[in-house]
Amino acid sequence: MLVVPGMSQQPSMGQFDLNAFIRGAQLTVVGALRALQNRGLFKYEHYRQAALAVCAGLVIRLLVMIPIIGVRVLLWILSMFIDFQSTTWDDDVIQGLHFIENSVLQVPFFLMSMMRYITPTLDQMFMDSLNWVDQTYYQKHKSDDPKNLRATYYQNLRMYSTHGETSANRSPLDGARRFLIRYSKRAGISLAIFALSYLPVVGRFILPAASYYTFNKAVGTVPATVIFGTGLFLPRAYLVRFLQSYFSSRSLMRELLEPYFARIRFTKEQKRRWFRDREGLLFGFGVGFYIFLKIPLLGVLIYGIAEASTAYLITKITDPPPPPAYSEKFAESQVRWENQHEFLKLPLANLDAWNVETAAPNQSTARSNELPGKKFT
Repeated sequence: MLVVPGMSQQPSMGQFDLNAFIRGAQLTVVGALRALQNRGLFKYEHYRQAALAVCAGLVIRLLVMIPIIGVRVLLWILSMFIDFQSTTWDDDVIQGLHFIENSVLQVPFFLMSMMRYITPTLDQMFMDSLNWVDQTYYQKHKSDDPKNLRATYYQNLRMYSTHGETSANRSPLDGARRFLIRYSKRAGISLAIFALSYLPVVGRFILPAASYYTFNKAVGTVPATVIFGTGLFLPRAYLVRFLQSYFSSRSLMRELLEPYFARIRFTKEQKRRWFRDREGLLFGFGVGFYIFLKIPLLGVLIYGIAEASTAYLITKITDPPPPPAYSEKFAESQVRWENQHEFLKLPLANLDAWNVETAAPNQSTARSNELPGKKFT
């Protein structure tokens, strides 16, 4: 791993540690490579889904272009009555609309995320990939003492309901509804901030102030102040892309981790603390895939690879789950990332090295059907 010298003496930037961010970016590449080595992803069903994903990417591009095409048609009609050759505002309108759709509202990203609630393929891909990660882990360590290996993730996680104890009272569309509410709020705030940035005099401070407010809790006052000062001199478009990359990466991680949280029931507060404790690594992992998702047409296909890679990620930042009957206190035990510093120090080629003895005595019976040994935390 690329470790900054004297890492343990570095000042902490809140929970957003630079080394955690670097490790998260590394896991983007490692996770994607591991996912692509899984031949199960290339069976007929996934081939069909991959083809559908590319077609969906094309449809998304067309949907995003509809408003622009509509404006172009309107301008073409107006050109019969107005001479646009001596002006450039019509081009500015088209470019501004394109910028708002792709950088302010993140329409393509929204449509890709929405696909999760239309088809169960991504959830199945996460679980299939988790099973493959377990298999390759034990294959890699087949010469080691089984007592020193971690427990499996897939075997127990597949026994959990994706809707918890309230599955009888929940509609399959509840997740889509909550996602739409989250996106609507975020889109409304983004549009409001973008519009306020055009106010005279104070407008130039709006985006830098939003940057400071966003990063103050994440990285601390000093780095946030530097971002604020830098933002005063950057063009508006760069600041918008910077902020939206941050928020979209966080949103992407929440969506990619949905198959895990749909099974392991965290309270709202526990989930907030879980993300907070892993913020730097998750941002590094998320922003890497967010960049790849910007590739035209292939973005939806890459989204599937990102979901498969998240299965590998989850084995590095959580413990193997117990059977559902023993899961009462499991969520609370996962809020803190206990082995963070040890994991960040590991060489990139040896990410499976850190193991600790299973501490929970009530899990000994539950794991009688698994390989005896240790668990990864």
